[in-house]
Amino acid sequence: MDRAQKEKVVDELGQIFESSGVVVVAHYTGLTVAEMQSLRAKAREAGSSVRVAKNRLAKIALEDKPCASIADLLSGMTVLTYSEDPVAAAKVAEDFAKENKKFEILGGAMGENALDRSGVEAVSKMPSRDELIAQIAGMLGAPASNIAGAIGAPASNIASILSTIEDKAAA
Repeated sequence: MDRAQKEKVVDELGQIFESSGVVVVAHYTGLTVAEMQSLRAKAREAGSSVRVAKNRLAKIALEDKPCASIADLLSGMTVLTYSEDPVAAAKVAEDFAKENKKFEILGGAMGENALDRSGVEAVSKMPSRDELIAQIAGMLGAPASNIAGAIGAPASNIASILSTIEDKAAA
């Protein structure tokens, strides 16, 4: 890799570190190509990405970035899982680590906050952005459906009473 390619990689990594809601660092020693492709596919489905980069270049890219605290985790064969959604990458990494013991999560960063192993696990258990939006929409819609039910209930009750009176009168 020549100097220009290294500079390009550093720029790309710098953009990743600036724009990501969460970055998870893990060791992937012993993973097969098929397992790594599986991780990438799961990440893509969840709206996150996986990147393997030279630790030295990643450390250079981390300088003056909000998540510079993860530089200490970059040693050995490391892989970065990242996403704009502050939860997606952590969920993907946690789920993959449960399935595959060769994938060992070291920690990560959520903005300026450094995360240790348990921190990544805690973030992965949080609802994602889409799940939160769905919950809020459900909460906003619930009062309207309750009001509609309450308004419609008296009419149905009156109709039921009238039907009962009519049946008694006919008998």
